[in-house]
Amino acid sequence: MSQTTVLIGFAEAMSAPEVLWSLVDAGFRVVAFARRGKPSALRHSRYVSCHEICAPESDIQASLSELEALVKSLGSQTGEGQRILFPLDDKAVWLCSKLNLERSWRLAGPSGSCADLALRKDVQVAAAREAGFNVPQTLLARTANDLIAFAGNESYPVILKAAECVPIYQGRVHSCRKWICANRSELDRAVNQWQERVPLLVQSFVTGIGEGVFGLAAPEGVRAWSGHHRVRMMNPQGSGSSACASQPVADEINSKGQRLIENTGWHGLFMLELLRDEKGQVWFVELNGRPWGSMALCRRQRLEYPAWHVELAMDPGSRAGLGVATGPELVCRNAGREFMHVLFVLRGPKSNALNRWPSLWKTLVDMMRVHRNDGVYNWRRDDPKVFFADFYHTVHENVFKGKN
Repeated sequence: MSQTTVLIGFAEAMSAPEVLWSLVDAGFRVVAFARRGKPSALRHSRYVSCHEICAPESDIQASLSELEALVKSLGSQTGEGQRILFPLDDKAVWLCSKLNLERSWRLAGPSGSCADLALRKDVQVAAAREAGFNVPQTLLARTANDLIAFAGNESYPVILKAAECVPIYQGRVHSCRKWICANRSELDRAVNQWQERVPLLVQSFVTGIGEGVFGLAAPEGVRAWSGHHRVRMMNPQGSGSSACASQPVADEINSKGQRLIENTGWHGLFMLELLRDEKGQVWFVELNGRPWGSMALCRRQRLEYPAWHVELAMDPGSRAGLGVATGPELVCRNAGREFMHVLFVLRGPKSNALNRWPSLWKTLVDMMRVHRNDGVYNWRRDDPKVFFADFYHTVHENVFKGKN
């Protein structure tokens, strides 16, 4: 029987190494697409070959055309086996959802209305509110006047972020930062930097502990529920986790999550990002419609979401992920992000809204508490170069961000 080929990308996605190994261990042949000239840990793996295409941050239409050409080329080279296209980050989700795939290919990712859900935060917020989740006061802002009016009606602080996961400006993906504004002065500074280039999602800023809920949506419902909470964020001001701990999914969250998935017709893997405030109230943040950064934690609990996702895309009747018992509760750390966390703590906050900044000594003590079951991201004994490359690139890209 011919081996199934899975094309994953972008290679620079944080989840890429763990996705690769999940697929390889399940018997798939894996190929990756990467941004031209962009280094990544995945390029150092012995299990994958990387093909370069134009970065969507340089020219999104050229990126789309080159990905389409790559898909056609691989289709003529991979024999009689099945072919699966599996996007790993939001830009790849956008590109893959625009392709007209030949009959020999299947998309293991969102398309149509599900792609809109995956890529538009305002659509996610509306779906979450309908499913019963708590959602902060929210506005879709296109002008500075929209922001100022919202801030005038709601009390500070507020958070501003791109409303689209792939904001496009002048033919390329625009890198839009997040702003947390504690007062009008900070809001005016954010407006000057934003310059109305892309729509923003504006929300009342809620502080708390980040949580994640994961699952695999199949025709009969969600399989393989799991969850985690953030132990530390790389940047205490708000970013992906540098360390996370597994935890069970509460019945109430399970029920609301199931309703959201059913209402939207989602299928395949997903992550719901949540925030638990100081009073214990849980708030919806966003939905990730592709593999998430903490995939290492799930895989160390024997939850092979990437492989199951592809199996379900190949056969909707597959039993992938059914009846799987999770492994022991544990903590998983990203070595490069843990190092960056210390640097961010040393630098200090950039907004007056962040009045609870971690202390350096407590941070160092917490980081030295390592337990027997703890794991690290992107480590595999027979593919060690990936781990060391990931550490280097994580630190280099964050230290020199904006200087290249």
